[in-house]
Amino acid sequence: MARLTADFWVRAYLARLRLAEIPAFVTSKGDATAGAVLVKLNTLDGRATAFQRSFDLMTGARNWVVLSEGDEAEVDASLARQRSFDPDLWIIEVEDREGRHLLDEPGLSE
Repeated sequence: MARLTADFWVRAYLARLRLAEIPAFVTSKGDATAGAVLVKLNTLDGRATAFQRSFDLMTGARNWVVLSEGDEAEVDASLARQRSFDPDLWIIEVEDREGRHLLDEPGLSE
C-alpha cells in the first residue's frame, strides 16, 4: 500500500479539524515527503499532551500514543528536544478545551 506524504497527511488532518471547528496550526514544518508528525493538544488550561505515531510490531498497526503530558511548558520542552533530534519533524498544535484531537478517528493512523 502506498504511503501518504507527510505534507499531504498534515493538510488533510488540518482540514478535518477545521470541519470539526477545532483550531489547529503547524508550529514546526518538517520534511514534506517523509517527516514524522507530532501532535500537541493544548487544552488551554496550562496543560497539554503530545502524541506521536507508533508502529505495533505484533499487528502491523500504526497507532497514536502519548509522548508527553502534563504542564504545557514541560510538553513544549519535550517537543523542543524531539525537534533537536529530528529537524524534519512536523509539529501540529491543536487547541481544544474539551480535549478533542480526532486522532482516534478512522483514517488518521495511516
